[in-house]
Amino acid sequence: MSRTEPAEPAVGAPPAAGPVGSGGRTRQRPPALRLLARPEVGVFLGALAVLVFFLIAAPSVRQGGSMATVLYQSSTIGIMALPVALLMIGGEFDLSAGVAVVTSALTASMLSYQLTVNVWTGVLVALLVSLGAGAFNGWMLVRTGLPSFLVTLGTFLILQGVNLAVTKLVTGNVATDDISDMDGFDQAKALFASSFGVGGVQVKITVVWWLVFAALATWVLLRTRYGNWVFAVGGDRESARAVGVPVTFTKVTLFMLVGFGAWFVGMHQLFSFNTVQSGEGVGQELIYIAAAVIGGCLLTGGHGSAVGPVFGAFMFGMVNQGIVYAGWNPDWFKAFLGVMLLGAVLVNLWVRRTAIRR
Repeated sequence: MSRTEPAEPAVGAPPAAGPVGSGGRTRQRPPALRLLARPEVGVFLGALAVLVFFLIAAPSVRQGGSMATVLYQSSTIGIMALPVALLMIGGEFDLSAGVAVVTSALTASMLSYQLTVNVWTGVLVALLVSLGAGAFNGWMLVRTGLPSFLVTLGTFLILQGVNLAVTKLVTGNVATDDISDMDGFDQAKALFASSFGVGGVQVKITVVWWLVFAALATWVLLRTRYGNWVFAVGGDRESARAVGVPVTFTKVTLFMLVGFGAWFVGMHQLFSFNTVQSGEGVGQELIYIAAAVIGGCLLTGGHGSAVGPVFGAFMFGMVNQGIVYAGWNPDWFKAFLGVMLLGAVLVNLWVRRTAIRR
């Protein structure tokens, strides 16, 4: 299959070193240094350090059930962090991702309950709504040229208001009605919110979906023409356009991928708890973005991977649950996240400089 060559490197790896010259400035770097320049290596080492720390500080983490809970918490963040990371590699970010999760769940729940239809009807309509919201963000971005910060901030406020107002109007409450006794609920729950046993430990299906989506995103980034386009538009939009990259298509579809992620996580929340609180989701977008940044994605775009955010999300889940298992005050959670985020930014800065050093 032919591949479109972008103006910027199509992977988040350092450029190949030039020939070794006796008097030249370019020299071959050691393999270990080239490995450390990979965007996901730094966060892997950080995740390993966090895991070891809590294995020592909170012995209960060593139990299978505790680790299953950590992976579950990580997966609910990680599923959304993946499309958010792809969008950031493409040079944009989405502030509406958190409330979009709740919007998809509210749509499926209220449509199914109020119209007394099979819940799969609500699920499919919610998918269309989520993809439509993502397409709107992308279309507004490319049509107006406004920063994604402003476009998605507007969408965030719109969705937050609509979530609350429409839910109160339709249900007379801030939460949706219980749909657990409706047709299709059991089948949908099996897909989005079921559990399965592994060695006597119950593991949530979201962990499997998380790893499957991560593998798929990695393949797309590194082995497809679309992956080249993502890195190209994030590195230099105009240069990418000049060599034939469909910038508009790439930007819009990246926002739609975030919409798909919001739909999937929203369905998980709905079929896990049978009902949805309309005011939830605010602030989650920052968690998704932080997981992507900790995973090696740059806010300036053009650099990152799909593997890094997996470890970034794991760090979030490990800290979140590790503090509980250690018996510490959970108020320290945000402090830990701040330290991790700042540390990740510094590591990413070093990685970026290493990647371009000759």
